[in-house]
Amino acid sequence: MNATVLLLGVLICASPGGEIAIAYAMKAIGEPSALRPKALLAFFGRAVRNGWLWVGIALMTISFYSLLVLLSWQPVSFVIPASALSYVVGTLGAKYILGEQISGARWAGVLLVCAGVGLVAGG
Repeated sequence: MNATVLLLGVLICASPGGEIAIAYAMKAIGEPSALRPKALLAFFGRAVRNGWLWVGIALMTISFYSLLVLLSWQPVSFVIPASALSYVVGTLGAKYILGEQISGARWAGVLLVCAGVGLVAGG
């Protein structure tokens, strides 16, 4: 069970970590100026030169393979709800890393997710 808890922690941190890194990269890269081949190639060129994009891709890859291993060890009815704790990490990252404003309704939603995970984990 210790390996399961460790890998679940990796999944819970790597998934939102990857999403936050990619969001950070995309804010720096900006959007394509037009949907024309030249503008899209310039956009792609900016994207592949941004280190945060690669960090995000690496973290999301780790998250994906952690999920695969967890699904081979534990029932889906445990893994998927437990992985929902990544919403907590993602919301905290959005607030403190990306500087987003989180409404009270969103915090209430995060608390509901935590309560749901607690119910699933409890039995």
